[in-house]
Amino acid sequence: MYKKTLLCLAALLCYLPLNAKVTLPQIFQDGMVLQRGKTIPVWGKADAGETVTVSLNKKKVTATADSKGRWRVDLPAMKAGGPLTMTVNDIEVKDVMLGDVWLLSGQSNIDVTVERVYPWYTKDIDGYENPKIRLFRVQNNTDTHGVRDDIRPTNINWKPVTKQNAWAFSAVGYFLGRRQFEKTGVAQGIIVNSWGGTPIEAWVSADSLGKDFPMMVEKTRLFQNDEYVRSQSRANMLMNQQWNQLLDEKDPGKKQDFTAFDYDDSQWRKVEQYSMEWAKNGGRGIVGSIWLRQHVTVDKAHAGKPARLLLGTLFDSDVTYVNGKQVGTTGYQYPPRRYDLPEGLLREGDNVITIRFINKYGTAHFIPEKPYLIAFGDDRQSLNPLPKDVIPLSTTWLHHAGAEMPSCPSADVSLQNLPTTLYNAVLYPLAPYALSGMVWYQGESNTGNPRSYERCLTMLVTGWRQLWQQPELPFTIVQLANHDGRQQTGNPSPITPQTSPVPNSGWAQVREAQRSVAKKLHNVELASAIDLGETVDIHPLRKREVAERIGLCFDRTVYKNNKVKLMPEIVSSRVEGSNIILTFDQPLRPCAELHEFEVAGKDGRFQNATARTEGNSVVISSPVDAPQRVRHAWKDNPIRLNAYAATGLPVGPFEQKL
Repeated sequence: MYKKTLLCLAALLCYLPLNAKVTLPQIFQDGMVLQRGKTIPVWGKADAGETVTVSLNKKKVTATADSKGRWRVDLPAMKAGGPLTMTVNDIEVKDVMLGDVWLLSGQSNIDVTVERVYPWYTKDIDGYENPKIRLFRVQNNTDTHGVRDDIRPTNINWKPVTKQNAWAFSAVGYFLGRRQFEKTGVAQGIIVNSWGGTPIEAWVSADSLGKDFPMMVEKTRLFQNDEYVRSQSRANMLMNQQWNQLLDEKDPGKKQDFTAFDYDDSQWRKVEQYSMEWAKNGGRGIVGSIWLRQHVTVDKAHAGKPARLLLGTLFDSDVTYVNGKQVGTTGYQYPPRRYDLPEGLLREGDNVITIRFINKYGTAHFIPEKPYLIAFGDDRQSLNPLPKDVIPLSTTWLHHAGAEMPSCPSADVSLQNLPTTLYNAVLYPLAPYALSGMVWYQGESNTGNPRSYERCLTMLVTGWRQLWQQPELPFTIVQLANHDGRQQTGNPSPITPQTSPVPNSGWAQVREAQRSVAKKLHNVELASAIDLGETVDIHPLRKREVAERIGLCFDRTVYKNNKVKLMPEIVSSRVEGSNIILTFDQPLRPCAELHEFEVAGKDGRFQNATARTEGNSVVISSPVDAPQRVRHAWKDNPIRLNAYAATGLPVGPFEQKL
């Protein structure tokens, strides 16, 4: 029996290596798109010494796993096509397409979904399907210790484009895929890897940051105690639960049911929607809850019909009711409030909208320049144009105090905002998946301290290229859109065009850093969104136009189409008497009165200047003697910008030494 047992064990040991488990990274899944025209790296893990054979499209390559069980093969470049099946030993990856693959990273303006922008492009999105455009969303993850071998596991495979599949996907990625397919006719793979609110340093490697910014790396090392991180995260969750529980216990609206249709609000005081005084106590914003109600008359023709309630954008969170029924809730300031009202909810005659504002900081308020209405009809989801059949809401509301609270203490560690953590967990594991190009759309979170941005962005581009071992990998940087951030801080100021010079806008400095990096690094282009933003919304909706401009950049860098004109660039500057002549690389749209140009003399103080176009040039009448510098659109929100190329692309923000 003993000998038989030994023989069985020996046989088992001989058998195991022949059937060891070969694994692939999460990015290699059914439905994936592999890059045409380039060597295709395929890698994974197996037992040390195991032979791994990869086959695709009648091409076969073999590798042996190293002492750590890692293996990699490089399939030869292939033409576009598919669907195909890739085999890796006994693994089959099905429905594989060969086409172009794009990696999109950054913060929330990459995250903004098709659902968010849908009202701007309803007809364009409805009914569009394309099985040759595939979408892959990298799941958010962080690591303070170092780089990871793989991204976070997910059951979400590469998905072909349908309205349903794209609904929660990046709008920029969706429209870029459509644009590139229309241009090339080959399969498009869109990989989105972004996280709202994150600073650039979270996306840069420790090796890169450590050279110029060693304290950034040290900051992340402080959070390498996993037990501390877990305890802080749990403490934050418990504190939020306690704060919300105490708020509900104190709130008179909860006890008296301010949401009820038949609640008597005749003694509530009237307040003006945009005054904000109703949200303050002693001049400071109320932390806690505030209740507002509005009565709306609905006629017989609209009673009982499905509708959509648009409440613009609110600061900070809200729970909204119609006739006593909760119709929507939003937990933070940025998402637009679009709440669907089911059939039968609205009644003929009097109807009541009730909003419970909840603020843990700042001052509750309505964001201006947004739609506040009830929309009916088949076009009720559209914002471009607005629906035809609407009931506008009044700007007068009935107000009742809720519960005033102390500020909610926070122990949240927000690992995604620490240097290197996203590079480690969600960027490094993707390499060296073959790509056509990369898109970087980020910078809003660095406008408060923009001085290091140019250096960090240079590190990011060069570092990512080194990671992919492609020093010329095409890269497009999206320059920040125009935006007046004061409207969403909780302490807004009136919205007026900025016509006087500003000292040194943080937004303008980040845009200039983005321009400088694109100019100095080869095969990097800049796609400006300076005229596609919204004064009151940090997440503007015109993402198809952003994708089009990204695509134009790739027309130049990927497809080498030098006939494509991008944003105008200055090729020379000179001073002639009292005029400054800026000559650009292409014709400009005729305009006799350009705005947003400023000139500085020896004292460095910028003054507004009048300007006009002449062919390829901008002629500026200098307001100072001996001008030294000129700048354009150097504001958070240069809303009066009107300098354009003949192609329709804007003259972007810049600062130029004369």
